[in-house]
Amino acid sequence: MTAVRLPVAPEARGGARRLAWLGQQAVLALYDELALFPKPGLVSFVDSGSHSDMDARTFMRSLFALRRAFPELARLGASRAPFAELQAAGITAEAHMMQATGGVNTHRGAIFTLGLLCAAAGLCHAHGLPLTAAHLRRSLMGQWGEELTRRAQRRRDTNGSRAARALGLRCVGAEAAEGFPVLFETVWPQLRGALARGLSQQNARLEALFAAMAVLDDTNVAHRGGLASLLHVQGQAHAFLEAGGDHADVQARALALHRDFVHRRLSPGGAADLLAAACWLQRVTRGL
Repeated sequence: MTAVRLPVAPEARGGARRLAWLGQQAVLALYDELALFPKPGLVSFVDSGSHSDMDARTFMRSLFALRRAFPELARLGASRAPFAELQAAGITAEAHMMQATGGVNTHRGAIFTLGLLCAAAGLCHAHGLPLTAAHLRRSLMGQWGEELTRRAQRRRDTNGSRAARALGLRCVGAEAAEGFPVLFETVWPQLRGALARGLSQQNARLEALFAAMAVLDDTNVAHRGGLASLLHVQGQAHAFLEAGGDHADVQARALALHRDFVHRRLSPGGAADLLAAACWLQRVTRGL
């Protein structure tokens, strides 16, 4: 017996397209982060920063591998899926990333952060809520906050988690359990403010990156160089922000710090993930 294919309602088709679009913006936001240069110690199209095991081509292979993961996470969010399903989708995305990069971890932290944000955006869409930062954060915490808190309390055997335990730092899991305060209270306002002051996209994103570096307990840095290196990164970022991002020498100052971080083998990957998340917010909220 031939199955009868029922027609899909126009609003359902539109909803599916919207959810796919939300996820696609996450991939584009990761491209925004990759394309920025100079950014201290980080991979770009110009060089590999402090990394010897990856370059821009590695990142592009990773982005291609993740092109379906973020739309799926937005769809799961719209269906109010339990956290276990989001986590399973994230693990699958990590596996695709690792296969595409030959075992190099390019975007594990970004999958976690942007995956949760895409799920929150899907939930907002399902509720008919405008995609504002406040709605996204409330949706994330209201639907998955308790499980994120339990997850943050569990002992995890990753480089970042071990560094956080050893040095008394906040890891990305703790940030997620509180609704990403550094993103929503520091990095995103810095990006919006810089753009409102008339800075170019490049300089505004540099400011946002340095805002993250100044306050984030970046376990990527701590794992590589210990607490002294983290304090160095935070201090240099504070100094950069105090000097301002709207002066003619901003690119030269950023390049000098890039060279310093490469010399020290430091890579603020956690801050880079938050920059990508802020770029995603810029894309999906349209400044709301």
